[in-house]
Amino acid sequence: MKAIALSVGEPAGIGPELVVRAAQRAWPLPLVAIGDPDLLAATANGLRLPLVMRDPGDSTPAKPGELAVLPIPLQVAAQPGQLDPRNAAAVVACIDRATQGCLSGEYAAMVTAPVHKAVINQGGIAFSGHTERIAKLAGVDRVVMLLVAGSLRVALATTHLPLRAVADAIEGPGLSQRLRILSEGLQRWFGLATPHMAVLGLNPHAGEDGHLGDEEIRIITPVIQALQAEGLSLSGPWPADTAFVARRLSEFDAVMAMYHDQGLPVLKHAGFGTAVNVTLGLPFLRTSVDHGTALDLAGHGTADPGSLYASINLAMQAADRSITP
Repeated sequence: MKAIALSVGEPAGIGPELVVRAAQRAWPLPLVAIGDPDLLAATANGLRLPLVMRDPGDSTPAKPGELAVLPIPLQVAAQPGQLDPRNAAAVVACIDRATQGCLSGEYAAMVTAPVHKAVINQGGIAFSGHTERIAKLAGVDRVVMLLVAGSLRVALATTHLPLRAVADAIEGPGLSQRLRILSEGLQRWFGLATPHMAVLGLNPHAGEDGHLGDEEIRIITPVIQALQAEGLSLSGPWPADTAFVARRLSEFDAVMAMYHDQGLPVLKHAGFGTAVNVTLGLPFLRTSVDHGTALDLAGHGTADPGSLYASINLAMQAADRSITP
């Protein structure tokens, strides 16, 4: 029974608290936290919660209050809410170790607690994000961000771009590849034999037959038609303001939004605090929380673990369901 790797994230944020709270639950698969044992012990003590650390090679599911820990020590003791670039190398080492374990088959999937990009860069490590580093280590050129809140799944054709750059970033080959990755990911990790995907338009009213922009006519519709000819099940381009109506959503297994704020406000309204960020296109499954390090909450014992619980649940369900290609 392979374990799920759980990287602890930024030590000054709420990641350690969330990990300790996750250890209070009984999970169906083994869970291995990758991080500093002293940090986790101090966090558990501050929360007045039990934490018995087990050997990371123990493949049996832990009881509540137990947690397998693969130790990667910090350079300096972390203080809640106070970022320290001296710990950047340890934070990145946790991500790398979890990734390498998934690539080698040691772990069935990985779950990541949030990190703080700026302090990692201040620590002398060029770091553009969790996803980018994991993809590079895995030798993958393109991945797809999929956010999941219950039955609602929203993928992104573009991610963190200024709005004025979005239209230029949407091009046929890239959109085609992302839709293929989405379809394959829904099949492999969500058990959907023939997933149906809704593809949103870029412009209001999906361009209104070219009167409000022609990206739908020039790029998006030809991509949809070509993929339909290959046998993929997808439709569109849909206007975003009608695609997210409940009756319409029931017809789709996932929605491909053209840009970040076209799709994510709807998803976060539906499930903020319990949503899961899934990275598709890797040779393994990676899930993550839908929030940041929340430095202002660190050390107060009030962080909501709902998104981490959902991330672990989804990773375990998908890993148990998946078939190695």
